[in-house]
Amino acid sequence: MATWNSRGLRGSGLEDLVNATNAFYREHGLALVQKIPTPIVPVKFDKAEHRITDAYFEKDSTVDYIGVIQGIPVCFDAKESKTDTFELRNIHEHQFQFMKEFEAQGGVSFILLQFTMRQDAYYMTFKELSGFLDRIRDGHPKHIRYLELRDEYFLKARDGALIPYLKGLELDLSERDEDTD
Repeated sequence: MATWNSRGLRGSGLEDLVNATNAFYREHGLALVQKIPTPIVPVKFDKAEHRITDAYFEKDSTVDYIGVIQGIPVCFDAKESKTDTFELRNIHEHQFQFMKEFEAQGGVSFILLQFTMRQDAYYMTFKELSGFLDRIRDGHPKHIRYLELRDEYFLKARDGALIPYLKGLELDLSERDEDTD
């Protein structure tokens, strides 16, 4: 069973940037996307500090964010890597399955991946994620290298959006349209 301890949850730096971007998009009427809290059950509580020091996850979470962008239902997860590789074991089977089912219902699923050492954010399409996961079955490594990623999906802060994932979504939708033509 997964646990949480006083070190806190990993990835909060990226989540802060995504949350600020979500607030910016909402203020400008571009998107309504919310963080889905992960339900925890506290085990130990520091009364003096008024904080939880030990807990366990009540159940598996799905994705970090869900919402709608100009009529398009979206869900995505935010992941960080301190190196130039991202370990695919950080995408849990239940998360991938939820994203797959979300796609089957007409939604758009993606991963926001932050390479903290480089301060680069990347929009990974569901199709690209599926391809990386599929290749593991063919004996490929269980990670993604920074240099394998597509330049056009790297996101640079602009116009008040710190992680401008609408740019990635626009490219993603454009490629989906090309695939159906």
